[in-house]
Amino acid sequence: MKANEFDEAFDEGQDLTDMLDVSKARRPKQAQRRVNVDFPTWMIDRLDKEASRLGVTRQSIIKVWLSERMEAQDKGRGDQETRNATMRDLVS
Repeated sequence: MKANEFDEAFDEGQDLTDMLDVSKARRPKQAQRRVNVDFPTWMIDRLDKEASRLGVTRQSIIKVWLSERMEAQDKGRGDQETRNATMRDLVS
C-alpha cells in the first residue's frame, strides 16, 4: 500500500491495525521507573475512595494528581514538555 492510500484509508476511519507492525513500537519520553512511596493509612483510604469513584487504579490517581501539581508549578515557567503530557500517557 502506498503512503497516500494509507493516508486515505486512515482519514476514512478504516481499521489499519493489520497493516502495522507494532512489535517494536515505542512511546518516546514515556519510559517507566518504579518507585516505592510510603503513605499514611488515611491517605491511602482517600486515594482508594477517589480511584473507586472514577473507576481507575490508585496508581492512576497518584500519577494524575502529581502531574496536575507539576503542571500548575510549571505554568509560567514555559515547561512545554510537561504540559504536553496527556491523561492517556499518565494512566497507562
